[in-house]
Amino acid sequence: MNDQQLLRYSRHILLDDIGIEGQQRLRDARVLVVGAGGLGSPAAIYLAASGVGRLTLVDDDTVDLTNLQRQILHGTPDIGVAKAISGANALQRLNPDVEVVPIIARLDGERLTVLVGDSDVVLDCSDNFATRHAINRACVAAGVPLVSGAALRFDGQIATFDLRRSATEGTRAPCYACLFPESDEVEEVACSTMGVFAPLTGIVGAMQAAEAAKILVGLPSLSGRLQILDARTMEWQTIALDRDPDCPVCSPPG
Repeated sequence: MNDQQLLRYSRHILLDDIGIEGQQRLRDARVLVVGAGGLGSPAAIYLAASGVGRLTLVDDDTVDLTNLQRQILHGTPDIGVAKAISGANALQRLNPDVEVVPIIARLDGERLTVLVGDSDVVLDCSDNFATRHAINRACVAAGVPLVSGAALRFDGQIATFDLRRSATEGTRAPCYACLFPESDEVEEVACSTMGVFAPLTGIVGAMQAAEAAKILVGLPSLSGRLQILDARTMEWQTIALDRDPDCPVCSPPG
């Protein structure tokens, strides 16, 4: 790192749990953020500000006036612009040190597999179960940690799925499909019909960034736990997650 970078990241470097070595790990890291909306906006902002070396920002949508209540990567002049492009422009203004790769697409198949395999950690900031399960399958196959967040109405949740580490001693960590099996019938609900409390997306998205940064510098994560927030009362509930031994995604065959 040069003198300007040492100054920019000095408040991280002062932390014993990060220091120069941890900050360099962030500078060398490759992070994939799927979704540049309510969750992806604060997540990407904090990761860029923290000095992550490369951020790949994926979204197939364009900025709409209704997004601006919570999607803080974007502003009024960005209405009609692809969110991946608008977000990348904002992140580059925030921190020119960071390489931002915008991708205007809904990821699936081989392209998703390649992008996940080329990342050190993946943030699922999407808004539908099909994408979430596709991301989870790719992360399990590649052995890449996944940080998953969700926010709707006043209810938020966050979990980290890191199969490289045990949730508890002697117990293999679960994947997203252990918590939400693909075979389950789940009713899709959206902010456009149900609403969402704007600061809630900031809380959950910032926590996703925190989880990713901790993984990258080698600190303990939420692996094996689901945290649920009721933003009306600001009360958190923590649920221990067990691996499903019959999970078709993460259980070994046979």
